[in-house]
Amino acid sequence: MKNIDLTSPDASTATRGPGDVARGLLDPARRDHFLRAKGAVFAATHLIIDVAEGAGLDDEARIRDALLACTEACGATLLHLHTHRFSPQGISGVAILAESHISVHTWPEIGYGAFDVFMCGDTDPQAAIPVLARLFQTNAVTTRTLRRGAGLLPG
Repeated sequence: MKNIDLTSPDASTATRGPGDVARGLLDPARRDHFLRAKGAVFAATHLIIDVAEGAGLDDEARIRDALLACTEACGATLLHLHTHRFSPQGISGVAILAESHISVHTWPEIGYGAFDVFMCGDTDPQAAIPVLARLFQTNAVTTRTLRRGAGLLPG
């Protein structure tokens, strides 16, 4: 069997077997944005955050501030921020990050905001939760956590 350095940027994927890929991804010295926890390798953490009974969900400046504050709290790198206000109400927005994205869609008429915090690399997506509760003045925040790409690569 041919020996391949899986951490090398010019290593050919065509000659790697599944075991080679797994060993390379689990190498703690590997420099990439895959996440590793308890022997598992996955692409990113994806938080599905529901904000209920929220205030200010029709305030575009507050939505922008929330996306920026979450980005900072999580330790992510902002690349682009875009929001759109609908008529008669509601806002959608996305913060494009070097580590992926944060998105939001609001239904202010019922006090609801649907946030996605999707991050890879050395970030703390959980840090967005208290930021959203504080900025939208609610304790009615629920979260589901997904490990995106889990199971695709052996851990």
